[in-house]
Amino acid sequence: MSYDKIEQPETGEKITLKEGAEDELEVPDNPIIPIIYGDGVGSDVGPAAQSVLEAAAEATGRDINWMRVYAGESAREKYDENLPQETVEAIKEHRVAIKGPLTTPVGAGFRSLNVALRKKLDLYANVRPTYYLDGVPSPVSEPEQMNMVTFRENTEDVYAGIEWEEGTDEVEQVKEFVEDEMGATGVIHDGPVGIGIKPITEFGSKRLIRRAIDYALEHDRDSVTLVHKGNIMKFTEGQFRDWGYEVAEEEYGDEVITEDTLWEERDGEQPEDAVVVNDRIADNMLQQLLTRTDQYDVIATMNLNGDYMSDAAGAQIGGLGIAPGSNFGDGLLLAEPVHGSAPKYEGQDKVNPTAMILSGRMMLEYMGWDDAADLVRDAVEETISSGKVTYDLERQLDDAEKLATSEYAEEVVNNIEKLS
Repeated sequence: MSYDKIEQPETGEKITLKEGAEDELEVPDNPIIPIIYGDGVGSDVGPAAQSVLEAAAEATGRDINWMRVYAGESAREKYDENLPQETVEAIKEHRVAIKGPLTTPVGAGFRSLNVALRKKLDLYANVRPTYYLDGVPSPVSEPEQMNMVTFRENTEDVYAGIEWEEGTDEVEQVKEFVEDEMGATGVIHDGPVGIGIKPITEFGSKRLIRRAIDYALEHDRDSVTLVHKGNIMKFTEGQFRDWGYEVAEEEYGDEVITEDTLWEERDGEQPEDAVVVNDRIADNMLQQLLTRTDQYDVIATMNLNGDYMSDAAGAQIGGLGIAPGSNFGDGLLLAEPVHGSAPKYEGQDKVNPTAMILSGRMMLEYMGWDDAADLVRDAVEETISSGKVTYDLERQLDDAEKLATSEYAEEVVNNIEKLS
C-alpha cells in the first residue's frame, strides 16, 4: 500500500505469513521493518538499537531496510495527532516492528499510546524475558538465578479502561445500579467515588496461556506458573487460573501435567519433555521471585500483575535499563523496551540503550534469525563485562569506562564484528 507521510525504503521485501499459517512468518533476507524511535530518550536509544541490529543482520549475511513510522511527539509534528492510522497500517502490513518509549500527553484522548497500539493491533501477549548479563550490577547476591519469561495479557483487566470519573452523572448511575440492582448496598462509601470494571474473559485468558505453554514447550522450559489473586477476586483472577488449568488439561495431552499430578501420581518426578503447570497467589509470587528465584521459568498472568511481576524481576537483574519486551499477536510483533521515555534526558546521548537493543534481539528471534539474535546478546554482554557502559551502570562499578549512548552502541557493533 502507499502512504501519505511515511517514506518507504527503495529496497527490501515485506515479511509475510506462510501460506495457511496464522503465526508463522515468511521472512526474506532483506526485510522492511518499521521503527518508531519514540519520545524522550527514544531519540537516543532508537538509532542506537537500529545500528546494533543492522550490524547483527549484516554479520549473518542479511540486510534490514528500515521504514521510519511515527507515534507520539513525532506524529504530532507530522500529522497533528498522536497515533496516525497509517502507522498502525504500516505495522500490520509489515508484521514485525520495533518502537522506543512513548509519552502520553495529559488530556490527549488516549490513556496510553502504548496500550492504544497494543489494542489496535490486537497484540495480546506482552512478553518480557528476564535474564542476567555478566557484569551488570545487581541488588541481589545471585542474579544469575533469574531466567524467567513473563507472558502478560495485554488487552483486558483494569487496562481495558472501563471506568467512570467521580462527580459525573455516569458514575452515579453505575453506583446506583450496583447498589440497587445488584444488591451491593453498603459496599461503596458515600461521597465522591470513581468506579472501574475489570474484565477477564475466557477468550483472552486462554489465548495468552496457550502462548505461554507453547513457548515453554518450544524452548525446553520446565514450568508455566499462573499468577493470580484468585483467593480474593474469585470470578476474575480466580477464573483466569481455572481457565489456565482447562487449557493445560484439555489441549496438550501428555506434553503438559499439573503440579497436583506431578506430586500425587509421580512423587515429584517430572517426565522428560513435559511442562508442569502450577499456580501462585500474586503477592506470594513477588516474595518467591526473591526467595526461590530459580524455581520459576515461564509466568502467565493478567495485565496489572504482569506489569508488577516483570518490573520486580527486572530489578533483580539490574533494572529496567536492560529489560527487554515485545508485544505479540497472531503473525504480528511489536518489540519495545520496558522503560519509559525519561524526557529530562532527551537528546543528551546519555541513557542506556540496552533494553531497546535486547528488545530488538527478541524481534530477530521471532523472525527466525537466531544466529543474529545470539550475536546481539553476546556482544552486549561482552561490552558490559569489559566495563564499557553508560552512566547508569558506570556509577555502580569500579574501574568502568563511561560511554555515551552512541559510543556504547558503537562498542556493541565492534564486538559483533569481532564475534562473527
